[in-house]
Amino acid sequence: QVQLVESGGGLVQAGGSLRLSCAASRRISSINVMGWYRQAPGKQRELVARISNSGTTVYADSVKGRFTISRDNAKNTVYLQMNSLKSEDTAVYYCHGLSAAINYWGQGTQVTVSS
Repeated sequence: QVQLVESGGGLVQAGGSLRLSCAASRRISSINVMGWYRQAPGKQRELVARISNSGTTVYADSVKGRFTISRDNAKNTVYLQMNSLKSEDTAVYYCHGLSAAINYWGQGTQVTVSS
């Protein structure tokens, strides 16, 4: 049983930055993979970035070089640093965890980038 709570979303102008946080109710060291997904209006949910316990990261091509995912095991928190934001990044961002083949999802946090 893992509960994930996102925070840090909001309104930002194009070119700005935001840092999303995902706090887990359990040790994230016990969660194989954690990541961020997003769903924009009229689009399907897509993977933004993910990080395994080994530190391996995967990024969507659209965010490479701009976003950075990291995890702090001591704080049971995963972060998504978003820089050089574009209007196309506007979406609801969801924290995700995968443990023992079970998917866990946060409630989502809105990120709106004004053009």
